[in-house]
Amino acid sequence: MTDTAALVARCCRWLEVEAPPTLAELAQRVGLSPWQLHRMFQQATGLTPKAYAKAHRARVVQATLQPGQSDSVTDAVYGSGYAASSSFYKDAPRMLGMPPAAFRAGGAQQSIRFAVGECSLGSLLVAATQKGVCCVLLGDDAEALVHGLQDRFPRAELVGGDAAFETTMAQVAALMERPAQGLELPLDVQGTVFQQRVWQALCAIPAGETVSYTELARRIGQPGASRAVAGACAANPVAVAIPCHRVVRNDGSISGYRWGVERKRALLLREAAQAGRDPRQALPALF
Repeated sequence: MTDTAALVARCCRWLEVEAPPTLAELAQRVGLSPWQLHRMFQQATGLTPKAYAKAHRARVVQATLQPGQSDSVTDAVYGSGYAASSSFYKDAPRMLGMPPAAFRAGGAQQSIRFAVGECSLGSLLVAATQKGVCCVLLGDDAEALVHGLQDRFPRAELVGGDAAFETTMAQVAALMERPAQGLELPLDVQGTVFQQRVWQALCAIPAGETVSYTELARRIGQPGASRAVAGACAANPVAVAIPCHRVVRNDGSISGYRWGVERKRALLLREAAQAGRDPRQALPALF
């Protein structure tokens, strides 16, 4: 392990305690300025020290709220290191994606509507909570997509979409044919602070254009985190609506795509054409 990696690893352990040290305290421990440590930590992990501490606490909260791990939500609050319940309930929606009591009950009170159909890219699954679309999956096997939804939300109540849900399904299916138009539906996607930043940056890439993983990392202010950016792209739960297909290798060629590189190629070519650009000039590496 390099000296930098060892230093960052020590900082991570310190940030995982019940009352994590401040950036200034961390910097003093390792003999660096706060600015130097902040930059080094962010380049190595893709997160600031503060965001890392919050992400760790979120994992502890989720583990503590698992059925059988605590007698009540109140016990879980203090068992996960919170000094006040008000702070816990303020953070809970971001960390859990649902109210703490529902999470502790295994998500049994959460209802997710879904439907499976076909589009020119293959099988398509669309799922939504009351807040918005939470999952858009593409593949070759409709049954496998349903299993993927079950794996992602193992404790939620999955309900087949009714006639009203067909409108949502139709809008997402239309997005597959005309990805440049975007999706005018609310999304309900949960992710780490870093993942959310990457997904927001993806949505800012104009249709018909691409950026590299390195460039996307630079755009979110973390030029050394290109691998972490690639991981956040791979974790995107809503195909096309969050356009992770617009990220390519540094040489412009396409790399791995959660839903298949040929689908990625097709989406990029469609977007270039719909944006009025010559695909051979806009995306020469694809030919």
